Amino acid sequence: MANCRKTSFLVLMILMLITSYSIAAGSWWETGLKVLTTATESNTAKKTAAEPATADIGKAFKEALSIGSENVVKQLGKADGFNADPAIHIPLPGELETVKNMLNKIGMSSMVDDLELKLNRAAEAATPKAKELFLQSINEMTFDDVQTIYNGPQDSATKYFKSKMSPALKKEMTPIVEKSLSEVGAVQAYDNVIGQYKTLPFVPDVKSNLTNYVLEKGTDGIFYYLAKEEAAIRKDPVKQTTALLKQVFGAK
Repeated sequence: MANCRKTSFLVLMILMLITSYSIAAGSWWETGLKVLTTATESNTAKKTAAEPATADIGKAFKEALSIGSENVVKQLGKADGFNADPAIHIPLPGELETVKNMLNKIGMSSMVDDLELKLNRAAEAATPKAKELFLQSINEMTFDDVQTIYNGPQDSATKYFKSKMSPALKKEMTPIVEKSLSEVGAVQAYDNVIGQYKTLPFVPDVKSNLTNYVLEKGTDGIFYYLAKEEAAIRKDPVKQTTALLKQVFGAK
């Protein structure tokens, strides 16, 4: 009888120990899960707080493009902005090279050189007028556009801007360029060159649309430097001139 009681007591103690261990183990596991969950949520919150919001990215990109376009306009919209820059200098249209070669034979190539200078002067005169058009186009960019651009290459914004806005930009700039060509004397110089050229015997007919040519070359030059500005703002802290630009581009 005594042995039976001892056995029952031992079984009871073992059961109590097992139960206590299970409860303790369960508590430990639950506590661990809570700690892990809290840490994960904390890290996620910190990461989210460190990452710029969509709205900030959108504002930053528009700010970057606005600053970049303003810098480009200042650089190119002055005397020799195009003419003295080998990277974007506007040469004569290809078809006028024939004219230049023919006039060179009679010592009158300076007329063509003067025309080339005036084409660059027209682009320089028209560039400042494009500033408002650039800003308007920048403001019309959507947040979806910006998110795609933000994760793209160094010149993705400029490429997007060029592909989406070039037709409208050229349309708006056409009367400005036409007026500029007239004011700097490019049209008269062209007429004089062609008039002199046509006095030569057995020369082929030459036609050139100076307005379209200057528009094409002028916008190419603007976008060329806009891409450089964009790339610099993305990676160069010195170019990140505002707190918002530093927050967005400095975090990449």
